Amino acid sequence: MITENHNHGGCLNAYPNVLGTIGQTPLIQLGTISKEVGIPVFAKVEAFNPGHSAKDRIAMFMIEAAEKEGRLKPGGTLIEASSGNTGYSLAMVAALKGYKTIITVPDKISKEKLNLLKAMGAKVVICPKEAPPEDPRSYYSRAISLSKEIRNACYLNQNHHPTNAEAHYRTTGPEIWKQTEGRITHFLCASGTGGTISGTARFLKEMNPDIQIIGIDAYGSVLKKYHETNEFDPVEIYSNTLEGVGKSIIPGNTAFDLIDQYIKVSDRESALMARQLARDEGILVGYSSGAVAAGLYKLMHIFRPEDRVVLLFSDHGSRYLSKIFDDEWMQAQGFIDPNEVDENELDTRGISKATSSVRRRVLTYFRDLVESANILP
Repeated sequence: MITENHNHGGCLNAYPNVLGTIGQTPLIQLGTISKEVGIPVFAKVEAFNPGHSAKDRIAMFMIEAAEKEGRLKPGGTLIEASSGNTGYSLAMVAALKGYKTIITVPDKISKEKLNLLKAMGAKVVICPKEAPPEDPRSYYSRAISLSKEIRNACYLNQNHHPTNAEAHYRTTGPEIWKQTEGRITHFLCASGTGGTISGTARFLKEMNPDIQIIGIDAYGSVLKKYHETNEFDPVEIYSNTLEGVGKSIIPGNTAFDLIDQYIKVSDRESALMARQLARDEGILVGYSSGAVAAGLYKLMHIFRPEDRVVLLFSDHGSRYLSKIFDDEWMQAQGFIDPNEVDENELDTRGISKATSSVRRRVLTYFRDLVESANILP
């Protein structure tokens, strides 16, 4: 909210602090993707938040709820298990409110996210990504134990506290409905803690129950199978490189009854699509955004000409410069081969040709994937 500050020489029509700039992120049509899929496709780009991610929306809600519930007292310490974005947003709010912040993270977190957390004043505890949730070494268990060990500490618990989803019910859902003038037919969103997809879905379904809510899940996650069978299957759990997509637990914030379908995407598909979004759309977004775009291509067969699809792009690509936007890292994961790197290093006369070539390979990959499942018309 913009306020007028007439005191102490303050500027007129200025935000009282950075938190006033959270939300009201733009809805942007994806030109190249719309042409390839054959219908208008839009992205809700959450990187326009001050903390460059959708998690800014939940940070204030969760902290204020903890204050009202008496769990968080002046001078206290915020503790959260996070893949990085929630931790950064909480540290941003904590800096303004005078709280200390401790964030437990899995060791697959990008170097950029790690440095951002430290820059915002958070203490970071790195935990092994392979550790199951109940293992005392896991980033879930470590957050809980720290909240018990440290005096005047509060574990915010984004996976289960309802204010996570409530923040998106009050903000993200209404924004998308207004921006699409109520014409949205499909909403695609990465499913992690479940707050973003579930809160947004609840509002959109209240406006129009026919809107299809599609969750994007990672290989190595339990969410898709749980949605389909109501069974928690630990066999589904294995290590991956995706951040902010999928879970090895069943988050209380995930409203499975509001989600119509889950689509699984691989680490490689997601990384390639995130890189392609920068080259085709001029939008530098993160790993999970690539996952959402990859999921879209797997659904090409279901769309009708009158459909309007919205993708939720959760964060900014600058948080993954050492991972998916680094050619050496991509090669080490087996996601690209040296020939693709060589093409990208051509002089100016060859750049457009190389970019076009990579784009065609990505599109061909997804069309072949769909055709192999015998679902293209």
